[in-house]
Amino acid sequence: MPRAYFFTTFVQYNATFLTTYVESGVRRITLAERLRKLPLSFFSKKDLSDLTSVIMADCATLETASSHWIPELIGPFISTFIIAVSLFFFDWRMALAALWVLPVSFGIVLGSSGAMHRKQEKQMAVKMACADGIQECLESVRDLSANNAEKEYLVGIDEKIKAVEKQTIVTEVGNAVFNGSARMILKFGIATTALAGGVLLKNGSLDVLTFFMFLLVVSRMCDPMLTSLDNLTAILSANIQCARMDEILSQPIQSGAEMLTNKGCDIVFDHVGFTYNGEETILRDVSFTAKQGEVTALIGPSGGGKTTVSRLAVRFWDAAKGKITVGGMDVSKVDPETLMSLYSIVFQDVTLFNNSVMENIRLGRKDATDEEVLAAARMANCDEFAERLPDGWNTLIGENGSELSGGERQRISIARAFLKDAPIILLDETTASLDVENETKIQSALSQLIEGKTVLLIAHRMRTVSGADKIVVLENGVVSECGTPAELLAQGGTYSSMLEMQS
Repeated sequence: MPRAYFFTTFVQYNATFLTTYVESGVRRITLAERLRKLPLSFFSKKDLSDLTSVIMADCATLETASSHWIPELIGPFISTFIIAVSLFFFDWRMALAALWVLPVSFGIVLGSSGAMHRKQEKQMAVKMACADGIQECLESVRDLSANNAEKEYLVGIDEKIKAVEKQTIVTEVGNAVFNGSARMILKFGIATTALAGGVLLKNGSLDVLTFFMFLLVVSRMCDPMLTSLDNLTAILSANIQCARMDEILSQPIQSGAEMLTNKGCDIVFDHVGFTYNGEETILRDVSFTAKQGEVTALIGPSGGGKTTVSRLAVRFWDAAKGKITVGGMDVSKVDPETLMSLYSIVFQDVTLFNNSVMENIRLGRKDATDEEVLAAARMANCDEFAERLPDGWNTLIGENGSELSGGERQRISIARAFLKDAPIILLDETTASLDVENETKIQSALSQLIEGKTVLLIAHRMRTVSGADKIVVLENGVVSECGTPAELLAQGGTYSSMLEMQS
């Protein structure tokens, strides 16, 4: 007998809990994979805390619903249904008196789903606003302290926390009104059973034994049905979490061919336009060619569209109009991950991981040997600081490289590009955090790396772009000037003015 009990308990636990936990893990991985394939334009509309909440908290809510709320709703519901059908065989009049409360109670809860959904949406909105504020505070605490702005900012955080508290109370009161009403009506079943039974006893159409049987059954049905009402209310409230997950899963992904068909690596922008979030126009009509074996520099005032051009070239976003090709291959028709094999990218904002210097550089090519990693690191002048660290190349550098200076972090990012050794190199303000001496060393290393490759360089320092083969000046979303440094200097336009100001 104990073995049979153990076996049935194991089967029940596995079906109810272990399976749910496995499914929850699959759900999180599915969401993460979907996010990986979405264009960056989606992330511009979502905060990190919001997406983290969907993958962790919302999935946990659905996990609880699957492992606790749904089983605890279905079990009592099935048993009550069987008992209810049986009661009609004894006396249909008493059965109606006992069971009329069930459809009314559950109808109240189901009918309240719309109102509860609206309250849950408001509650979720203030929760996300509060989470965003707290995350922003933690990320910018250094700047807040530097400007003596902690108190003012914390006042705003306090207001957001109070808004969460207020909306939570409103939501819970709203749920309590509907759920409490349903629970109250459910208990009326005992009273109506006793009243109907008393009348039928007086008329002699019901025996005492049947009367007490109905009273006993109705009183025993009440508690599991109350639990079912609570679980039904909880399940209905989980619609918000399901909707937030569906928002991610329903987003169109970037897809395309998984085979590269480019002939060479010339990058051609042909009358390209781009609108941010469908409202703000960043690029109007951009046309230029970045040829293989040349350095093409993008310059111009802030907001002119330089970074947007670089993002479009690697298909982080898709152009609203026009066409972008690499070696004659339309980038919008190539799978983004396949396309990325052609690019080595160094962005202005460097992302590092709390790992060793070696492993952070090895991210450029995971199968690289230690010797190859060290060679790329030395080309980027990383050995000067790495060998002074406590554990040398194996020193953990903290979250996002917090143990390193801005220039050191940027050199690691450049080393990754050296290690990947792709045919197209995209450099976005790569030397902005370097002093003149290190900038000169990096430029010397870059000259070795770029031989025979397509280089797209974004920079504000005119010294950085002075050796470029071609300069493209972007202003107000269009190409205002294009040519060699000597040609643009002779024209006396924007490039000439910027050069003069920096000189």
